[in-house]
Amino acid sequence: MSESPDSSGATQSLHWFESWFNNPLYLEVYSHRDQDEAARCIRTILSLSKLDHKDPATIAILDIACGAGRHAHELARLGYCVTGNDLSPFLLDEARKEALNCKLQLELTCCDMRRITDIDRFDLVVQLFTSFGYFDAKEEDQVVLGKVYSALKQGGWYVLDLINPVHLKRTLVSETRRTSENLTILEERAFNDDKITKTITITSQTGEKLNFSESVRLYPKEEICTLLQQAGFSVTSIAGNYQGDIFAENDSPRMLIFSQKPLASKNL
Repeated sequence: MSESPDSSGATQSLHWFESWFNNPLYLEVYSHRDQDEAARCIRTILSLSKLDHKDPATIAILDIACGAGRHAHELARLGYCVTGNDLSPFLLDEARKEALNCKLQLELTCCDMRRITDIDRFDLVVQLFTSFGYFDAKEEDQVVLGKVYSALKQGGWYVLDLINPVHLKRTLVSETRRTSENLTILEERAFNDDKITKTITITSQTGEKLNFSESVRLYPKEEICTLLQQAGFSVTSIAGNYQGDIFAENDSPRMLIFSQKPLASKNL
C-alpha cells in the first residue's frame, strides 16, 4: 500500500489499485491493449448472449472497472445505453475526453465496485480485463457478485473475464522488459498463495525509477462458478478467449464466464 493525505492532513493507506490505476503511467504500461481487442471482446459477448439480436437502444449495460473506457466506448458506438464505473478519477476523465472526442453518449460514475447501488437496472453487466479479485478477502469479492446480481434485471447477463489459472501456471513468464516511448518497463511476476503478483519498474531516460505493484486473486473454474451460483446466478457457458472459442482448461488463456440472473418463477 502507498499513503496519501486525507482531508485532515493525516496520511491514510491506499490499496495498490487505488494508487496505480490513478497514475497516468498505467495507460503507458498497457498501451498494447488496444481498441481492436476491445471490439473483438464486445462482439463475442453480444453474440454469445444473443443481445446482438435486440435493439441496442433498449439495452442498458454497466461496465464495471471500465478504466479509460475501451469497452464502454465500443458499446456506446454500437448504440447501447452504457454506464461505465471505475474508482479512478484519472481513468474516468480519460474515458470522458475520448467519449466527447468521438461524440459518444455514455454515463460515467466513480465508486468502489463493492458500493454499487443500482437495483434491477441493467440488461448486461461486464467486468473485463481481469478486474475481479483485487481485495484482501474473498468475502469482498462475494460482495461484488451480490452488487452485480442486484444491479441486473431479471434475465440479465453478467460476463466476468478472468485469467485461467491452470494455463497461467503452465505458461507464466516471470520477467519481461520492453520500451514504450522513452520509458523502460520491467515487469516481474510471481505466484503468492492464491494470487498472481506483478511488480512494475518504470525507468525514464534520465534513470529515474518508479515502482508499482499489482496483486490479483486467481480463481479456479469450479470455485468461481460456485461463488456465482451462491450469489444466485446460473452459469451458462465459458469462452476461452476474446474470439469466443470454447474454454479448454489446459489451453485457454482466459475464462470469459457467462451467467444470468434467473427470471422470477411464476406462481401457478
